[in-house]
Amino acid sequence: MSQVTVEAGPNAPAFLTRRQEFALAVSISVVCANAYYIHPIISEVADTFGVGKAEIGIVPALNQLALALGIFLLLPLGDRYSNRRLSLIFVCAQTVFLLGMAISDSFALFTLASTLLGFVTIAPYLIPAFVSKRVGPERLGEVTALLTSGLVFGVLFSRVGAGIIAETFGWRTVYWGAVGLMAAVSVLLPLIMRTENKQSSEASKGSTQSYGALLASVFTLAKSNRDMLWSGLIQGLNFGSFIAVWLGLALHITSDAMGYGVDTVSYLAGIAIVSIIMTPRLGLWADRVGAKRARWFASVVQLVGIALLYPMGWSVWTLIVPLVIINAVGPSIDVTGRMTFLSLEPENRTRLSTTYIVIMFVGGALGSILGTSVYDWGGWAGTCALVGLMSFSILTLSFVSHRAARSHT
Repeated sequence: MSQVTVEAGPNAPAFLTRRQEFALAVSISVVCANAYYIHPIISEVADTFGVGKAEIGIVPALNQLALALGIFLLLPLGDRYSNRRLSLIFVCAQTVFLLGMAISDSFALFTLASTLLGFVTIAPYLIPAFVSKRVGPERLGEVTALLTSGLVFGVLFSRVGAGIIAETFGWRTVYWGAVGLMAAVSVLLPLIMRTENKQSSEASKGSTQSYGALLASVFTLAKSNRDMLWSGLIQGLNFGSFIAVWLGLALHITSDAMGYGVDTVSYLAGIAIVSIIMTPRLGLWADRVGAKRARWFASVVQLVGIALLYPMGWSVWTLIVPLVIINAVGPSIDVTGRMTFLSLEPENRTRLSTTYIVIMFVGGALGSILGTSVYDWGGWAGTCALVGLMSFSILTLSFVSHRAARSHT
């Protein structure tokens, strides 16, 4: 497919081809997968290092908190420097820390490498801002959904592949494989993101503020954009409930009550393929009906699925029903949340994304800590009660946001 450029002037950035959009979605898949390999194999990692169920939860929790800190400190640079160059730097750094996880011989070193990995996982959040400046506004929902589908596929790939590989070859093989995939992305990503001619490169340099002023402006922009803050809070709860479900499920499935191996957790994780099918379609629908209305609808359906987790959670076959429902609509809550601010001024989108994603990963860290701790305390019933409360809060906030938008209109 030939490259199409905007006819708005010599400094207009080049539009992406469909092939590049898909390639960037695949790159996001590989990069995002790194944080989720541990989900199905968490019990095996705990056994290797001799730690308990509650203690092992600190690994994904610190990864998410470090990711939030890294996004706050590093992502705003995307409004000043080349997204392409920054993405390459951080992808290479991720590869190094993944290697550290593969060779760690103690729980402390494994946790440190995982935490540093989280800190430099910035590329998946630079890329959407990069893409949003290079697609027409009428396709923003569609392309954002495509990139989100790439993220979902990465999560799917990591959770399905990790359990199956670990069951046969051990969990360290999972991380050696991840190192190889990241090395390939490090080579290919600069070529995929080569969309700018000299003029458009000059136009995309963005802010000329100092680094300190750039960080300070994150707070200023956040304060003036209530929709983004609202969306960040909703997605923080949504992401936290997602992690709590899967960490609790991994411990539940491999418990004495259920008696399955980590490969069964991976087979169940394969249900997430429904997200890859549904998310682009729901993104197109959100383009037509509006982001806030679509988000409210998705939150209603998701609560129904979560309400079915406990009564259907005692057989791997009946679990399929609530997991299909949750995976069908959960990612669209993120897509519609991003749509509320990615249509704003291009020079501010990376910094607006910074606040949104920081809030999201703080929610993810909360879900990581509570997901394992609550299961250790209350078993599967405790996990279901926790995610039910979080999902009800998502529904309430989405409804209030939708009604406020209607009243304003």
